[in-house]
Amino acid sequence: MVTSPVSDHPVPGGEPWRPGAAHPGRAPEPHENPPNWLLFCTDAGRAIGSSGLSAVGRTVLRAAPRGDGHPVLVLPGLGGGNGSTIVLRRALQRLGYQVYGWNLGRNRGPTAEVVEHVPRLVVELAERHGGRVSVVGWSLGGIYAHAAARAHPRRVRQVITLGSPIRISHPAQTHAMAYYNRHVHRHVPDHLLPPSELVQPPLPVPATSILSRWDGIVSYRASLHPVRERHENIATVSSHFGLGQHPAVLWAIADRLAQPEDSWQPFRPPGFLRPLFPPVPD
Repeated sequence: MVTSPVSDHPVPGGEPWRPGAAHPGRAPEPHENPPNWLLFCTDAGRAIGSSGLSAVGRTVLRAAPRGDGHPVLVLPGLGGGNGSTIVLRRALQRLGYQVYGWNLGRNRGPTAEVVEHVPRLVVELAERHGGRVSVVGWSLGGIYAHAAARAHPRRVRQVITLGSPIRISHPAQTHAMAYYNRHVHRHVPDHLLPPSELVQPPLPVPATSILSRWDGIVSYRASLHPVRERHENIATVSSHFGLGQHPAVLWAIADRLAQPEDSWQPFRPPGFLRPLFPPVPD
């Protein structure tokens, strides 16, 4: 089954870790590193290739499920801004949703502005539209999305993350730590960061993690939800940088957003796209 959930993954060494915390003081397990060859040899190239699929993506999305037009907030990954999510946001707009970028410039990590603004923006959009907001977060943006949903669960309809290290347990599980640490002086103090998902209770809203075994930036294992009701993992064949524009990913997002509110069902890909959704890896 393409979307079979996985078991809860213990933290190697028994200690939770989150970006911004001190180094866990242990060497990474062999399986924790995203393969370097995916990063240096293919990730950027595959992302460029995915961008060339935008016309194909538009064709595919014409057959995608359409929803009720509720508001959707899209959060970029580390180093990205609204420009990095423009393909995704335009695709969702064509499906009839009220789509919003975060309008905070480049994502340089959990600055005070980000930590305060994202949850507040969710509340503002929910009040403006008179209903709950779906939040789509790419990479680090997915961690912000989880934090906003925990802060305001009655305002959030669902969370969808793309290659997000939501359950990261070691800095070696992402190749983005050098950029993150370069801007650490801008970040809020450690005690103001949300606790690691590894020690949090289940997210109180439906949550979908879209991940790829061929992600050259974030280890797919750091993106896996444990087995929980209304939480799922969807595996794709995308690169990390291509997640926001790959036709299969766009279809999966459209499908999840189109679910009737309070009527969640596991994802089932259409037959013609099934080869683009491999089984969820262990």
